[in-house]
Amino acid sequence: MRALIVYVSIHHKNTEKVAKAMADVLNADLSKPWKIKPEEVMEYDLVGFGSGIYWWRHHWALLKLVEDLPGMEGKKAFIFSTAGMNIPRYNHRALKKRLKEKGFEVVGEFSCRGWDTNGWLAKIGGINRGHPNERDLERARRFAERVGKEIRGGD
Repeated sequence: MRALIVYVSIHHKNTEKVAKAMADVLNADLSKPWKIKPEEVMEYDLVGFGSGIYWWRHHWALLKLVEDLPGMEGKKAFIFSTAGMNIPRYNHRALKKRLKEKGFEVVGEFSCRGWDTNGWLAKIGGINRGHPNERDLERARRFAERVGKEIRGGD
């Protein structure tokens, strides 16, 4: 199984920590959305898409990459995020819709808290300082293990 994780992690590298933890488990390649061509994504059996959450959605560059992808029927994907306000059913909505429109089967979603100092939060030192912590990263690794086993057929 060839796996790829495409992610954006800007402010505190919250999402990068999660992406690397998952990539270690899945033996996945890592890329930023602006460093991979849409047709290259087709070479992978499983693709993870993740970023911090900005105003209730994933980073615009991740959404743009998905919009630019060719039809991906039969490909498997998972979604992940870090956020100050961790509400995945809302935060993942836009990305999940776009992935399904491209033909992906979304096989799982993961989210955890991330240190957030955007806007007025900077004045108070932010929220969720120290997240993702080791417990969050262990949850991310277990999530990746489950997804990997499901894709490989439970081996």
